[in-house]
Amino acid sequence: MSKTATRLLSRLGRFSDEHPWSHNDAYAPFVLWHARRMGREAAVLDVGCGTGTLLRCLARSGRVIVGLEPDASTAANARIRVNGLPNVTVREEPFDLTAQEEPRYDLVTFVASLHHLPLTPALEAARSVLRPGGRLVIVGLARETPRDLPWSIASVLLNAGVGVLLHPRRAVAPPESMTAPTTMPLLTFGEIQTVASRVLPGIRMRRSLFWRYRAVWSAPTVR
Repeated sequence: MSKTATRLLSRLGRFSDEHPWSHNDAYAPFVLWHARRMGREAAVLDVGCGTGTLLRCLARSGRVIVGLEPDASTAANARIRVNGLPNVTVREEPFDLTAQEEPRYDLVTFVASLHHLPLTPALEAARSVLRPGGRLVIVGLARETPRDLPWSIASVLLNAGVGVLLHPRRAVAPPESMTAPTTMPLLTFGEIQTVASRVLPGIRMRRSLFWRYRAVWSAPTVR
């Protein structure tokens, strides 16, 4: 990449920092589409629910919605956001990687949370808590490689445009939905795909915009 292009992308990045928006929100329709496919009687587990933005949307798509959030202040914000929704519960606890309980969820979601956990145990635990025919939906982050460059360039360009449309004025602080603790992903998309394909045969994974990838896996109808 030329120095001019690098400088342009750097300036766009700084501009985007002044007009922040949650990239996870861009994938809410993707998650909700799968939630609706599971039916209104579905039991849903959102692992790493953050401040509860997605939980509010999921409340209309399932009978029982459970959000797990290990960070105390973030979980408190999520409870405020879902207050008044009788089918939504926020539990201040990490995802149980031992998963000894009986399968009881029809849909398990990880939105920008899977990279906070050890990959193999987390996928195995998600598999074990899904009922037969249930679905795992992931919007994940991966460490960038040169192969991700086209997606990254497109994301930088679109990120600035979306940011200024959503927040025309310069932000003095990030939106509340972006206040949950974050960490950088350690594994590349290829490394994640290798592990996921072994643990969850048949999983479908795609690189996506805004430094995300999408993955969907359906549990066998008979265990």
